[in-house]
Amino acid sequence: MKIDFNKYSDGLVPAIIQDAKTKNILMLGFMNHESYIKTIETKKVTFFSRSKNRLWTKGEESGNILNLIDIKVDCDQDTLLVLVDPVGPTCHKGTDTCWAEDNTPSFGFLSQLETVIQNRKNNMKNEKSYVASLFRKGINKIAQKVGEEAVEVVIEAKDDNEELFLNESADLLFHYLILLQAKGYSLSDVVKTLESRV
Repeated sequence: MKIDFNKYSDGLVPAIIQDAKTKNILMLGFMNHESYIKTIETKKVTFFSRSKNRLWTKGEESGNILNLIDIKVDCDQDTLLVLVDPVGPTCHKGTDTCWAEDNTPSFGFLSQLETVIQNRKNNMKNEKSYVASLFRKGINKIAQKVGEEAVEVVIEAKDDNEELFLNESADLLFHYLILLQAKGYSLSDVVKTLESRV
């Protein structure tokens, strides 16, 4: 891998730190050639600290280290993406990230949909939505809906109508997310179970 440490007069390149598992951005630091080599050798992320004017291994005092998983360089060869397995919070202020965000897995739109479902479950007595009505009817009705949608997916899979197949697949996934919430689980729990099988 070629990194252009000479592009900037200080010999530093930005290093974006990303959790290899959650894909969340944890922090931004700077590396010079020496800190890059030390990171590769020790498998612990090491920066060049501009305030300390020396190499600084993240967590050398706090114990909140960043275990190296991989390093990638961008198309201009002047910015690094450092994939890590963090031990403890990353920010010196004690938060998971330097943007005060939780470093929890996110599944994009599906995580947003889970939040909507959870909110409707929490407010089912006053909520007039379809989701709230399912929660009011209880686990048996929710499970029945998942079963119905699964059968419809199988039926559409045997035909050639892609639009119907995708619509039924979306219905199945939607009702499955409701069932997970009804049982007190989330997509993260299912992903952990799948990961344990690898």
